[in-house]
Amino acid sequence: MRIVLISTPIGFLGSGKGGGVELTLNSLVSGLLFLGHSVDVIAPKNSKLYESNEKAKLHFVDGEDQISWQHQNYNSPVSIPDNSLLAGMLEKGLDIAKKADVLLNMSYDWLPIWMTLNVEIPIAHIISMGSESSVISNLITKVYAKHPYNFAFHSKIQADDYPFIKKPIIIGNGFKLDNYTFQDSVKGPLAWVGRVAPEKGLEDAVYVANKLGEKLKVWGVKEDETYASEIEQSFPQGTIDWMGFLSTNELQKELGKCRVLLNTPKWNEAYGNVVVEALACGVPVIAYRRGGPSEIIQHGKTGYLATPDDKRNMLSYVEIIEKIKRKNCREWVEKNASTDKFANKVVNWLNKVINEY
Repeated sequence: MRIVLISTPIGFLGSGKGGGVELTLNSLVSGLLFLGHSVDVIAPKNSKLYESNEKAKLHFVDGEDQISWQHQNYNSPVSIPDNSLLAGMLEKGLDIAKKADVLLNMSYDWLPIWMTLNVEIPIAHIISMGSESSVISNLITKVYAKHPYNFAFHSKIQADDYPFIKKPIIIGNGFKLDNYTFQDSVKGPLAWVGRVAPEKGLEDAVYVANKLGEKLKVWGVKEDETYASEIEQSFPQGTIDWMGFLSTNELQKELGKCRVLLNTPKWNEAYGNVVVEALACGVPVIAYRRGGPSEIIQHGKTGYLATPDDKRNMLSYVEIIEKIKRKNCREWVEKNASTDKFANKVVNWLNKVINEY
């Protein structure tokens, strides 16, 4: 199969701005190449794929980023800037896809979904968020009526945000396990990983660390500097150990030394890449029982699921985290979230899309 893949229009690959989509894209490319498929990736200028994905053809587009739907109101109108990066990527992708089997869109935005109704080329969409926009959800309803196979979701709980989709296609996610080293560090520090933005709930993890009299190691892009500063000023100096944004290779070395990852989102995460990355290193996870992580974590076996927004409940689980056997965490990822399992699910889905056309 020849697959043309459109990246997120929010930051170049390697910048960290695209959040989990960057990691998902690289994992998928890796799995597809391993299965013998040909992959073209349309991405913003300055993007870099992992070295192991060098067989994929990378095509650059310059332009202005889209505003993430996470940072807009549910009823906001669609906004397309002049010199739109998304429009440029779609234009290039459609042109290359004339000689390919399918165009695979990984950007959560209106324009590529709308194009599905207006071109003969099969366009498949990996939906990376729950329902964050009424205009996008209404459009998905319309496209779904004509092309019921063209949407795939990372988790069942994410797909539930789109109740009109009766039999959602769930593809999970995948990770190149060679990139993650198992470490048995039962006495390490507390960890938190993610974009530093209000919907990620970092302040709850800092509360837990402060109550325990410990430092919290925080990895990720400071997307909202004001928010980061407000949290820092709300707790004793030195409670947060800002570690910055690291590549997967560097992050996993440090994350593996930690005894637990705290996962505190205030919204329904579609999947929870950082949860699986931690588990791959042998690090148990305590997360709020909402969104994708509630489907990933096996309560009492690979971590704990706390009552949503209940910081004290999360704290109580940190105090018994040594009960979790770290090898259980790694084993779950090997059985459920490797790149080859993920890529096989995606290929089976794309075959349905292509056959439909």
